[in-house]
Amino acid sequence: MHWRGHVGIALLAYAPVAAAVRAAGEPELAALGAAVAVGFSTVPDLDHRMPVAHRGPTHTVAFAVAAGAFAALAAAVALSAGDWTVFAAGGETALPPWTPAFVGGVATLSLCSHVAGDAITPMGIRPFRPILKWHVTFDLTPAANPRANRLFLGIGVAALALSVSLTP
Repeated sequence: MHWRGHVGIALLAYAPVAAAVRAAGEPELAALGAAVAVGFSTVPDLDHRMPVAHRGPTHTVAFAVAAGAFAALAAAVALSAGDWTVFAAGGETALPPWTPAFVGGVATLSLCSHVAGDAITPMGIRPFRPILKWHVTFDLTPAANPRANRLFLGIGVAALALSVSLTP
């Protein structure tokens, strides 16, 4: 997939999480999660700018978990450095103390959605390397298919909008 497809798939994966977080009374955290999901959705493709094979180490579940843990750690350091407040409709509000774990979880989810998105292309991925050489491809659409990428972006945006609008 290309960036549009990956952003859409990440938003699609995040939509039920956003609804749950909004239902729990944390709409600002739900918005932060959407930003994290979008921000991490294309991180594995940074391998194009690195001296590693494309769809190599950055396209694994191990990378997703490690990068998610790093994101949680970075969020914890930022949280300990000062009060996390966001501007909401009713003024400033503080984010909950479990924000770092949430950020790490959403980052991991977004990165895993990237791996899943690449699994539907003919090239596929090896999600558990170097432990397993298992190759996954559903061969549904080429990564460069503009229609598929736009379709996934539209579905992801619609799913997030629907989940947020239907949540009290």
